[in-house]
Amino acid sequence: MQRSLLLVLLLCGCLSGNQANRVYVHPFYLFASENVSCETLQTQTSKPLLTLPVAPLDIEVLTPDSRDPSKLDTQRQNITERTAVLAGLLNSLGLRMYQALSSKQHGANTLLSPVNTFGSLVTFYLGASKKTASSFQLLLGLSSGTDREDCVSLVDGHKVLKTLQSINSLVDDGPKDEITTQVWAFTRQDVQLSEDFIQGTQDFSDTSFIRSVDFSKPQEAEQVVNSFVEKTSDGKVKSIFKDLNSSSSDLLFISSFNFQGSWKTAFQPERTSLQEFHVDQTTTVMAPMMTHTGQYHYLNDKMRRCTVVKLSLSKRSYMLLVLPHEGANLHDIESKLLTDVISGWHQSLQEGLLELSLPKFSMSSVTDLRDLLTDMNPEIEAELLGSRAEFSQLSNTKPFTIDKAVNKVLFEMSEEGAEPQDKIQEAGVPVKLSINRPFFFSVIEGYSNAILMLGRITNPTL
Repeated sequence: MQRSLLLVLLLCGCLSGNQANRVYVHPFYLFASENVSCETLQTQTSKPLLTLPVAPLDIEVLTPDSRDPSKLDTQRQNITERTAVLAGLLNSLGLRMYQALSSKQHGANTLLSPVNTFGSLVTFYLGASKKTASSFQLLLGLSSGTDREDCVSLVDGHKVLKTLQSINSLVDDGPKDEITTQVWAFTRQDVQLSEDFIQGTQDFSDTSFIRSVDFSKPQEAEQVVNSFVEKTSDGKVKSIFKDLNSSSSDLLFISSFNFQGSWKTAFQPERTSLQEFHVDQTTTVMAPMMTHTGQYHYLNDKMRRCTVVKLSLSKRSYMLLVLPHEGANLHDIESKLLTDVISGWHQSLQEGLLELSLPKFSMSSVTDLRDLLTDMNPEIEAELLGSRAEFSQLSNTKPFTIDKAVNKVLFEMSEEGAEPQDKIQEAGVPVKLSINRPFFFSVIEGYSNAILMLGRITNPTL
């Protein structure tokens, strides 16, 4: 009964968010394993699990895990037909997750990377038993839709992860924008991990680190793990774990998604000044506001009571910035976001002359994936990472659990641009638009239409 309820919850979520991304080729068949067959859920793997030993953590040895060049050479081949389909799936799930996170965090600054979150879940899928893998596929939108109650047809998680990484590489083609993805996995001593899972961490990242740790002294383990992550992330990921439990720690997992971007056209530094930003009806802060007058694509959405502006980044990527009208509620707008809403905004934008003022901001977030899945629905968390999840394909040790799964996202923008500010005075009288109250934004890769970031700024000074 519990499993039937979960299937309904997952399918409803996938169908409600995917209508605008309906494709003629079913996503399952683009990412399916070779020789697709319906495999009985209760049957364990018919072949021995291939595992590898894990090197002990040495705080003096900061070298990333070595990679097989032959597997890297094929990483970005034959993926173009899959990118748009996968983008639709991760966009739909990302918006659902963002809405759960936004509701939980109420009026706080919020940041989520759908690409990074999706990749973490697919990496765990590689170690899941068939029953748990079936639940992962439903959430990810990769179920075949033809499985019986007692069996599942599996996708190739490596194809999915390589396609995700290819989306990130499209951004890196630009002259300024850059995405860096790192993965860390820490397991207890004398445990071997599956080759599939280890390869998955590499498919998904630019650099990966898998180490074994003595968890019998949790305070010392916490200190050495946090120190190792801080050093290998160049100080970008700090104090990531707290209150480790020595009796139950099998695997700690972290993925870090760092987006460093530049505007396509630079803002004018001489026009940056401290201005009022209205956090709420009673709170005002002084924030540095960047100003630029030029041609922008924008839209006044009277039905949803907001203004949408497209800000081009240095190559194909762009930011859609959503400012509620005076008196409108930002949460009401966020709660109704679907992929077809965002794509509809983009298709309806009109070009015009704007004098745009925007607060300077960089932001970061740490999201516990188990907490996030619980916020979506406790049944989903229990099936994927919690009490009913099984990871028989993750390690030679049984049972084996994923105790901590954390996503770190860092978003950095500057006043600088890939192109210099045009000195020619724009003709006409510009419409003035000041982003001086809480707003929502999404960062989108323009070739695949994948949503890289979803965020909300309620206070740019935090």
